[in-house]
Amino acid sequence: MVPVIEVKNVRMVFNLMEERVDTLKEYVMRLIKGQLFYNEFVSLDDVSFTIDKGDILGIVGFNGAGKSTMLKILAGVLKPTAGSVSVKGTIAPLIEVGAGFDPELTARENIYLNGAILGYSRKFLDAHFDQIIAFAELENFVNVPIKNFSSGMYARLGFAIATVVDPDILIVDEVLSVGDYKFKEKCTKRIKEMIDQGTTIIIVSHEIDLIEEVCNKVLWLDHGKVKGIGNTDKICEAYKVS
Repeated sequence: MVPVIEVKNVRMVFNLMEERVDTLKEYVMRLIKGQLFYNEFVSLDDVSFTIDKGDILGIVGFNGAGKSTMLKILAGVLKPTAGSVSVKGTIAPLIEVGAGFDPELTARENIYLNGAILGYSRKFLDAHFDQIIAFAELENFVNVPIKNFSSGMYARLGFAIATVVDPDILIVDEVLSVGDYKFKEKCTKRIKEMIDQGTTIIIVSHEIDLIEEVCNKVLWLDHGKVKGIGNTDKICEAYKVS
């Protein structure tokens, strides 16, 4: 089977400034004088794995393991320092709550803004507008600026927009953790429907129960390195006792 995602020897290094610089003037002066010093932070180190069509991959690891960085690289938000990533198909990323939204705009306006970012046409969004609002349970907040929304409302709107169609690949990063129990069940049901339709899904979550329930494969990251990858039950059991 040809992989839909192939990650080869990916390394991601961030340069962290050693000292705080409070103003642009101070930054420029230090830059001119060669007084800007950085520490390197290796977020991912020689990470390789493949995902086949229809896989439901869970990514687990403690805080700072490199999970969100890996998702941002897969979504094309970040370019790795070294290594390569090959992705075949359309991606709907749900990487962080509120990403792609303008807080000053209403829910209605943000549906068209975020939908355009995901590549949906105006005609498509017109046809699916009511479906998005109904799934997000925001019927009474259509014309409210989303700066007044709770994190759960943000998450509901983002999930509803991203999953109104069946993308080839869905990326979900902890966004379900901010919703209430009822909405989590609703999202899990929708994810299972997408699985049945052949969508490849990548999920990052600290909720191991969710990973064990829906994933057929798990990648375990530890301080930017692959600690293990393979069968869900085997990897999750090892992770839980680590």
